[in-house]
Amino acid sequence: MADTPGSLRSRLLPAVLTAAGVTLLAAGLLTYTAPVAAEPVPSLAPSPTPTATATPSPLITLPPLASASAASPTPTIDPNRVATRVRIAALDIDMPVVKGPSGYPLCDVAMYLKELRQPGQGGATYLFGHAREGMFLPLLETPERKQVGMVVEVWTSDDYRFLYEIVDVRRDQRDLLDALGATSEELWLQTSEGPRGTPGKTQVIAEPISVEVADPADAHPEPKPVKCD
Repeated sequence: MADTPGSLRSRLLPAVLTAAGVTLLAAGLLTYTAPVAAEPVPSLAPSPTPTATATPSPLITLPPLASASAASPTPTIDPNRVATRVRIAALDIDMPVVKGPSGYPLCDVAMYLKELRQPGQGGATYLFGHAREGMFLPLLETPERKQVGMVVEVWTSDDYRFLYEIVDVRRDQRDLLDALGATSEELWLQTSEGPRGTPGKTQVIAEPISVEVADPADAHPEPKPVKCD
């Protein structure tokens, strides 16, 4: 018999909150806008010949312009895709991303919550990291209004770069219910608001802008995680 959402959260919430301050599971479907073909150039008619008996020349119809190319490719949905790098240039954040551990979160990397989605797979992608220098500290220190509108880049293991725009910043959050209920592509970033054991977390929510093929060298930074003191 399948677990109900309530029983699933009740079994998993304590362990995940201890490790990363997050909860589990989301689903949805991401669709990308198809390119729009340009309209044909209007028909042109030559000037009439200035004679009384001249027959008007037929209209000259130019061939339609080529269809406008898509701004972003539609990526193949790889079931094994995972986030490998996250960058917010405006906040000087640029970190490798690894799978979140079962225990206390690591330092010098961001981590993804494996129970939720990955970029392009629909639903919420959830990345978390400590509020420390060189990590997600700017998410905690930067006022909410200044973060809104910033671009977040996320690279994936199959060499794509996903761009998102920050739309909301929430302080003192205690659950992941909205991420669980996501029905379309979203990116969530989480960081701590105090020392180990502080329950409230900062959550930053971003919506997708575009996706493009990435240079493998950009998509695969070498992670060097360390255990936090």
